[in-house]
Amino acid sequence: MQISTIISPLFDIWAALSAGFIPTLRQVWNQPTLLLHPSDLADVFFAHAWTLFGPGTDEGAREVKQSLLPAAKGVVLDLGAGHGVSCTYFRPGAVTKYVAVEPNVEMHPKIRQTAKAHGFEGRLGNLVVLGCGAGDVGLINSALGGEQGVDTIVSVLTFCCVPVPQRALQDLVSRVLKPGGQFLFYEHVLSHRADVAKWQRIWTPIWSFVFAGCLLDRPTDKWIAGLDCWDESASRVWGKAGEPEEHLFWHQVGSMVKKST
Repeated sequence: MQISTIISPLFDIWAALSAGFIPTLRQVWNQPTLLLHPSDLADVFFAHAWTLFGPGTDEGAREVKQSLLPAAKGVVLDLGAGHGVSCTYFRPGAVTKYVAVEPNVEMHPKIRQTAKAHGFEGRLGNLVVLGCGAGDVGLINSALGGEQGVDTIVSVLTFCCVPVPQRALQDLVSRVLKPGGQFLFYEHVLSHRADVAKWQRIWTPIWSFVFAGCLLDRPTDKWIAGLDCWDESASRVWGKAGEPEEHLFWHQVGSMVKKST
């Protein structure tokens, strides 16, 4: 592997620290009790860092999202919604309700702002913002009024951070997604190349500390595709066009359809 590829995470880590440290310090100055709540402090830091990384990350995935997310329809559950940019790719009129799941409540004002600009508002009854995680299926179903109430699940760069991810995937697909519903995903995953995977595992402890628990070495695509619930004739997984295999942030894309019965 090239040295530039091996050390590439250093530049993002430095940029995140540069973007997030001073604003977080100001917030701690104004709210010292944050020091007693490390998870809240981490959320504050990441929210500030994401103001730098969010737009560039979206731009880097624009071509993929433009081909994937217009398929979303009906009630859409957006896992790890971030700033809510997924809703900007939906076809007008195709989505009846946008349900944004984002455990970092510091992101919620931006989600509402983005959603409102695209016709989704709480007062209209077509926007729900939940401060829980993707694995909190009971809370999600409670907010939606029952099980299997979602037509489309969207997961964009989310399952790198989800605790107990395989259990969460199983529960989401079996208990939240309707029969015949679709699961659309774009995730960075563990590389199939041993040399790349080795460096993904080496970097993961440091990377996850800075980037809100994000793990570089999860085979999320394999976990999703391996669920015994998909209509194989209508489901597929593919790679990001033009992305080199020697890449520590190796992406896979999927459009999966749940069996109708």
